[in-house]
Amino acid sequence: MRKGPQTAGDQGKSSYFRGPVFAVAPMIDWTDRHYRFFARQLSSHALLYTEMIVADAILRGDREKLLGHDASEHPVALQLGGSDPAKMAEAARIAEGFGYDEINMNVGCPSDRVQSGTFGACLMQEPALVADCIAAMKAAVKIPVTVKCRIGVDDQDPEVALRDLVQRVKDAGTDAVWVHARKAWLKGLSPRENREIPPLDYGLVHRLKAENANLFIGLNGGLQRLDQALSHLDPLSLPTRATGTGAEAACGAPLDGVMLGRAAYHDSGLLTAADGYFVHPLTGAEPMPVDRDGFSDHDHKLSLDFWSGIRDAMADYAAAHIENGGRLIHVTRHMVGLFQGWPGARRYRQILSTEATRKDAGPQVIHAAFDAVFEAVTARQAAE
Repeated sequence: MRKGPQTAGDQGKSSYFRGPVFAVAPMIDWTDRHYRFFARQLSSHALLYTEMIVADAILRGDREKLLGHDASEHPVALQLGGSDPAKMAEAARIAEGFGYDEINMNVGCPSDRVQSGTFGACLMQEPALVADCIAAMKAAVKIPVTVKCRIGVDDQDPEVALRDLVQRVKDAGTDAVWVHARKAWLKGLSPRENREIPPLDYGLVHRLKAENANLFIGLNGGLQRLDQALSHLDPLSLPTRATGTGAEAACGAPLDGVMLGRAAYHDSGLLTAADGYFVHPLTGAEPMPVDRDGFSDHDHKLSLDFWSGIRDAMADYAAAHIENGGRLIHVTRHMVGLFQGWPGARRYRQILSTEATRKDAGPQVIHAAFDAVFEAVTARQAAE
């Protein structure tokens, strides 16, 4: 897949995808191929990330199992874990052969499991090694190579540590830096606590962008709503209907992209609104208008044809997965967060959480869950 076209105004800027970019963060155990297929049905324009995959696993393991993905997932990026430049380069080369659109290096995960392998957030303490990995991967592939990092770890001064890392990977040729705007504490906090307790410093990321006008810098961490995410972007880069944009950029420069993680997973309907504000990263296709539904506080595409299409696509996908030896729950566990705030949502969740767990469960469970919402919405409309 090719990067989207750049306009004359983009001359001299980062060679990363056309922006602003809306991305769904890499999340271990969550953003597997089944989730990504589901997310792609909801949004055509979101940039999707895999779970982190360790470079050694790609070099030694079942590559089809680790790297295989559905063609509909594009644009899709692979997040790599590792710290050996040669191994990272070879894993990136293999992943490029599988058709990924981007290779992202994990310099942000604080879990003990990741630290024991000398990758993730602990690499904030070794910026020169990170830069060596980026340079090696850039030499091995033609697709974008990027970094996802924290603003610092432990007792590091983020004002110094983040700038040092970014300058080094920039010199090494990185195409983009995605910043989780929190420190990570490598000892004393769990991964969950590291997502919640260290304070956010969005201002630092905006100042970093002001100092690096020609480098794509995207924001991650603490973003719960689409309107909140839009506030970090340049209003001139978004549709005129976008409100509240640019409000967070007063302390620096507007950012080039936003990345949501658990918020987009737990309220997956949020993805249907993203296409209304963001261009397609690869093709440059313009944002598509999204109507506000009358049953929740979110923007959703509310039409029977649209949601029936989602239902049918997921049912067909699940049927193929089951035929290949999988179970329905492998697919439906990622779908529970849909329809937050809608009539029938509780029944929808009950069906997917109970009936889909049976060993003999089939795609008819997906039809039943969606029908619970359709019937409740229809009843609400008839009563008004």
